Amino acid sequence: MILKGRHILLTGGARGLGAVLARHLVDEGARLTIADLAAEEGRAVAAAVGAAFHPVDLGDTRSVALLAGSLDGALHGLVNNAAIATGIGGSGFEEVDDDTFERVLRVNVWGSWAMTKACAPALRATKGRIVNIASDTALWGAPNLISYVASKGAVMAMTRSLARELGPDGVGITAIAPGILTTESTEYVPEARHRLYSDGRAVPGPQPPEDVAATVAFLLTDGALTLTGQTLPTDRGFVFT
Repeated sequence: MILKGRHILLTGGARGLGAVLARHLVDEGARLTIADLAAEEGRAVAAAVGAAFHPVDLGDTRSVALLAGSLDGALHGLVNNAAIATGIGGSGFEEVDDDTFERVLRVNVWGSWAMTKACAPALRATKGRIVNIASDTALWGAPNLISYVASKGAVMAMTRSLARELGPDGVGITAIAPGILTTESTEYVPEARHRLYSDGRAVPGPQPPEDVAATVAFLLTDGALTLTGQTLPTDRGFVFT
C-alpha cells in the first residue's frame, strides 16, 4: 500500500473517474477526503470506500476556503480532478456561447488554481504532492471542444509554473492527460470520436477509468518528485510526447 499514512484530498470524487480514483487511493492505504458539488453522490462514494466527504463549489472562493480550512490533520496530497466535461463538446468554436466558455474555465482552471492555493500551506508542511487531471485533447488539438481543450491546456501550463514555485519547498506537482475514458461523462461523445481513439491507440480498444488510477497513486508518493512539472499522457499510446 504505497499511500499508507498519507492524507489525500480528491476533488470531483462523486462519480466517473473520481469515484474510481477514490476506491483505488483508499485501497493503496490513503486516508481520503472527497470533495464534490454533488453532495448526495459524493457522500455515497465516501461511505462506500471509508472516506470523509466535504461539499465544495469550485467556482466559489468562499466554498474553496471553507473546504481547505476544515481538513482534519496533515495533508499529504491533492488531486485536482473536478471539472466540467459533460455536454460541452460537439460544437464549433464559433457556436460556443460566452457563458459556457467562461463557466468551463472558471471551474476547470480557476478551481484548480484556487484549490492549490488554499491547500499550499498544508502541502508545504508535509512536502506533499499535487496531481492535476488534464486531458490529451489539449496535446493533439481536438476539434469542436474548444472550452474544454483550452481549460486543460491551461492546467498543463499552470502545472509547469507551479512546479517552479512549489519546488523549493519540496512540493511536487504533475499532470496526467488521459484520452477518452469509458465513463458517463463521455457518453455524449460521438461514436466517431470514440472510434478515433480506439483505433488510434498503440494499445487498441477502449480505455476504462481504472486504467489511470495506479498512475495517480504513484504520483502522490515521495518517489514522484522527479516528475514535477511534467504532463504525462496516460492514453495507452494515442499521443506521444
